[in-house]
Amino acid sequence: MGYEWFISLRYLKARRRQGFISLISLISVAGVTVGVMALIVVLAVMTGFTESLRDKILGINSHIVVQQMGLAMPDYTEVSKTVLEAEGVVAATPYTYSQTLLSVPDASAGAVLRGIDPGSAATVLSLGDQLITGSIEALNQDSSAGPAPSLPGIILGKEIARSLRVFTGDNVRLFSPAGPLTPMGVIPKIKTCRVVGIFDTGMYEYDSSLAYVSLQTAQEFLELEGGVHGLELKVEDIYRAAAIAAQLEEKLGYGYIVNDWISMNKNLFSALKLEKTAMFIVLALIVLVAAFNIISTLIMVVMSKGKDIAILKSMGATSRGIMKVFVYEGLVIGLTGTVLGVGGGLAMCEVLSRYQFIKLPSDVYPITTLPIKILPLDVTLVAVSAALITLLATLYPSWQASKIDPAVALRYE
Repeated sequence: MGYEWFISLRYLKARRRQGFISLISLISVAGVTVGVMALIVVLAVMTGFTESLRDKILGINSHIVVQQMGLAMPDYTEVSKTVLEAEGVVAATPYTYSQTLLSVPDASAGAVLRGIDPGSAATVLSLGDQLITGSIEALNQDSSAGPAPSLPGIILGKEIARSLRVFTGDNVRLFSPAGPLTPMGVIPKIKTCRVVGIFDTGMYEYDSSLAYVSLQTAQEFLELEGGVHGLELKVEDIYRAAAIAAQLEEKLGYGYIVNDWISMNKNLFSALKLEKTAMFIVLALIVLVAAFNIISTLIMVVMSKGKDIAILKSMGATSRGIMKVFVYEGLVIGLTGTVLGVGGGLAMCEVLSRYQFIKLPSDVYPITTLPIKILPLDVTLVAVSAALITLLATLYPSWQASKIDPAVALRYE
């Protein structure tokens, strides 16, 4: 250990008459600790919120959507074979999409009606994992027994089912405004369905607006004549979805539109990314405040140790060596606070993740508990940023200490 480290550690252990300096040093350590803890917890919450939201969106929506210009895609089977040959695409399923009105004798609600193929939808969507009751396969089964014609099945979101006050086994009517034109005007098409399942995604927007029927039922109801509105694709790496979508659009040629999940939700995830960056900058100011405490601590140490510095210089210590003494002292304060802050932040994240005692209203937020996701890169960035801020805080007081003239400092001693 060089004399610089030895002296800096001695200065940290101030004598009783200089205990105020030690108190300020402890406050500086506490300030850095609190700042680092706050940064780690907030970044973990923001990352967890973003990933939870992404998972819920991708549970209902696919990674890539292929559409054809026009009302429908008549040759979707051939298009499906083509896209499945692309590298990175693991599954595909057709879908239809339309706005409808759901009605029961004493209530009604608007809904987005999606037609899915029960056989292939499970390979692309995670709807089956979000079902409270029923199953996707029930869409293809007869929902009534006996000689009477069977009713097609429908799966409703939890909030729609609650607003209509229906349960599994109840009947609902579908109304479509795209009906036949008569002398009396457009007559809405009506179809009665049997509720065969209720799902809960945890996102109020989806649970209050989505309803699923089988692809065949949707094609008959919308008079698509065997066509579909598009294909939903699942890829191996969700972060390569944009590149795969661009390749597919080039491969399919003119007349096809290919969108990936990032571009379809670009505004949402861009806003979340910006919010995370803004929170990092705002909370980094806590560490900056602690850095000013370090500056004031070192300045007071330099003022109180002027005679000691002069003696050290008279004994042969260089200005660079004196500067190192106070840089090391500031770094000890900063790094101690950083280490304690990282440990405390990780511990707090573990407590929040394990016990989940902070509940969120489901009708306001897309999740019900506070999500926590710790990224090693975020922790490293916080630790490095805190260390750099505290290092920069030591430079000015250390430079002032190195400029002390022994002759002037010892003149009146």
